Amino acid sequence: MKVPLSWLADFVAVPWAARELGSRLTMSGFELESIAAAAPEFAGVVVARIIVAEQHPDAEKLRICRVAVEPNDAFGQLQIVCGAANARAGLKTALAQVGARLPGSLAITAAKLRGVESRGMLCSAKELGLADTSEGILELPSDAPVGQVLRDYLHLADTIIELNVTPNRGDVMSIVGVAREVAALQAVVLEAPIDKTVPVMTDAVHPVVRTASGACPRFVSRVIRGIANRGATPIAIRERLRRAGVRSISPVVDVTNYVLLELGQPMHAYDLDKLRGAIDIRFARAQEPLKLLDGTAVELEPDMLVIADDAGPVGLAGVMGGERTAVSAETRDVLLEVAYFAPAAIAGRGRRLGLVTDASQRFERGVDPAGQLRAMARATELLIQMAGGTAGPVRIDESPEHIPARAEIRLRRKRVTSLLGMTIDDARIERTLRALGMTVVLESDGWRVTPPSWRFDLSIEPDLIEE
Repeated sequence: MKVPLSWLADFVAVPWAARELGSRLTMSGFELESIAAAAPEFAGVVVARIIVAEQHPDAEKLRICRVAVEPNDAFGQLQIVCGAANARAGLKTALAQVGARLPGSLAITAAKLRGVESRGMLCSAKELGLADTSEGILELPSDAPVGQVLRDYLHLADTIIELNVTPNRGDVMSIVGVAREVAALQAVVLEAPIDKTVPVMTDAVHPVVRTASGACPRFVSRVIRGIANRGATPIAIRERLRRAGVRSISPVVDVTNYVLLELGQPMHAYDLDKLRGAIDIRFARAQEPLKLLDGTAVELEPDMLVIADDAGPVGLAGVMGGERTAVSAETRDVLLEVAYFAPAAIAGRGRRLGLVTDASQRFERGVDPAGQLRAMARATELLIQMAGGTAGPVRIDESPEHIPARAEIRLRRKRVTSLLGMTIDDARIERTLRALGMTVVLESDGWRVTPPSWRFDLSIEPDLIEE
């Protein structure tokens, strides 16, 4: 899992450099796989605004651009010849000035392109090492300050650590999960941020049936109407996704991926107009067909949990959604899904079909059964900020008897000393356990300890002693 340290710092102070942090997390049971910069080195690239973009007289695919590189358009204008189809007047973009150095040891010099002088290069995200592929030059927000060094504007002085998370610690497969561990290393309790409440502006809900209620003990849904999914996701969100190894697709999809990475809770979004009747969480019928989001056509087996409507499956639960109800640039109304699926109902199903996804990796390990409402609140907040729209009420369909609860564990002082071969004072034991989110009650010979909802791996006394 890739963890940008700037994102981690939203939740917890990190008093160590990246390598020291990695060493401390390794001692806590997580293998540090790599440390990398947020972007390759480049210099001499600034935010610029295209004032005029005219057709090159001798080249159909080239434009001659006049570009401002200072806040006052009357000063510092340069002529740049550009081949990008999206080069247009008013666009703010990245300009590599003469003398700039780009990734791959590319030095920018003045040149003539088909007889017209060009004093620099307008850059794509790929040319700057900010994407594997890109179409056209980088498009920056309209409020990007002209003349600012691009590395400063995008906060590229960031470091990414990559951790190998063991199968029993699915709770650490998120920015918040890693933040909890970093807080515990400092013996402090991570304070959860307060989610912003989005007012309910429509009474729209979508009917839900849970035929397989044991496999899906909680299904949280919300209708959001009137979104604009054609626009670009804010660059700050796109950059965080990129640094975490996820490609930006559209505002709706980016929000669901952002929440998955930040909170560890997978989500899905359906184009509401493409759903046919009520949602039903049920098991598939033998050889029932489903075309997935990636275009793969599969035949389902009876032990595979699906999300279905009246016309058939619209997703393989906990693994991947279906193509028929996918959101697109034209989508106006969406149904957001945040579910808790029993790990046993998801484990192995995707792999049988050759599928391993970010969602299935988390659901198979187990997601926090208390995290669905927080994820819905965060997704709603982000989506309305980015794409507008009005939110309906949150609908909760659940079977509390099937939702796992953390059992109390008895922890004895003598057992601690016996297993560790050393005596640890009571204050340190209590401080450590509380920093890990546990409830601790003192008794004469030890403690009664209740693990937090996200710690599936803690069930017996030696588990606590290991911590």
